[in-house]
Amino acid sequence: MELKRSAYNLIKAKLESGKVLVVYGPRRVGKTYLLEKIIKDKDFKKERVAFFKGDRKIVQDVFSAKNLNRMVDFIGKNTSLLILDEAQKIDRIGENLKILVDEVPSLKIIASGSASFELASQLGEPLTGRKKTIKLYPIWVGEIIETKGKLFYEEIFDQHLIYGGYPELFGLNSVKEKKEYMEDLVNDYLFRDLLELENIKNAKKLRDLLGLLAFQIGKEVSLNELGNNLDLNKATVARYLDLLEKTFVIMNIRGFSRNLRKEIYKSSRWYFYDNGVRNALINNFNSLNLRGDAGELWENYLVMERIKKQNYKRIMTNNYFWRTYDRKEIDWIEERSGKLFGYEIKWNNKKKIKPPKDWVNTYKNSSFEVITKVNFLKFVT
Repeated sequence: MELKRSAYNLIKAKLESGKVLVVYGPRRVGKTYLLEKIIKDKDFKKERVAFFKGDRKIVQDVFSAKNLNRMVDFIGKNTSLLILDEAQKIDRIGENLKILVDEVPSLKIIASGSASFELASQLGEPLTGRKKTIKLYPIWVGEIIETKGKLFYEEIFDQHLIYGGYPELFGLNSVKEKKEYMEDLVNDYLFRDLLELENIKNAKKLRDLLGLLAFQIGKEVSLNELGNNLDLNKATVARYLDLLEKTFVIMNIRGFSRNLRKEIYKSSRWYFYDNGVRNALINNFNSLNLRGDAGELWENYLVMERIKKQNYKRIMTNNYFWRTYDRKEIDWIEERSGKLFGYEIKWNNKKKIKPPKDWVNTYKNSSFEVITKVNFLKFVT
């Protein structure tokens, strides 16, 4: 099943001469598919496209040599659009793309990669002022509804919540196939960028770390506690968390604080980019009525679907959680255009919830809303 991807329209809209368009995202979320689709797109029929994969040795040799003539000869002098997939595998790619941008200003360039820490470090300084970025995520609820309609989404809601949104899942018919796909993805792809690019030898520690985080969704995480459980020092745990975030496995959300001394702001909460990955790590694909963690799954799901919405709709916001030392809390805080928006996420919507008095009294111009199964679609689409 082919679903319309919101990032595709962003790619088309942001592509311009004299700039490098960087497309980031986890492995297997469809970056290569979207880039190959551009070649067939009627809107690009006038473009002369050169498409290369960064894992090929000849491509690595050409685009790491800092030799303009060699690069131009390789891609073709009449090429108007250069696409480099898996660009993070090319040494000094940022420096070489800067040469192309500066010396061939008519050329449009797209560079994609699954390892943001490697690609970002190579592209960051050399391409300052010369690049734009787009993040591609697993399938967003908005993409499902736009392609197949709300009724279809309601029919697959439980599966989207449990198995996640990797595109290939939508071509699989049985629960058994979906489970096997996610298990294979976690075992074969999840840590590949880290093991290849950062030379980390012990993938078991990474998996154990993620297993601990899987049971702490929506809770503040202590690095010391994680280190004690894993027999790792605090600095190593912090490094692993940073690398897992930069390879699009988990996402860090910090505490919000402005006025109250009792607000917690130095701690973090961690969310998984995809519920299916989280469930594969703990080997639990049980249906919702058989789970004790439905609330955690629901919170992770809404947080990530909301972030996808923010990115694809270009909503500029800072995201936080809010909690005080006396355990008053709000799950999700957004700071947009100078205003604060508080959201409490609830799987069970029977109990009426009011905003904490400390929040209301301290941030008088803020808003507060409870997000449940009844009203969540507006929140995420």
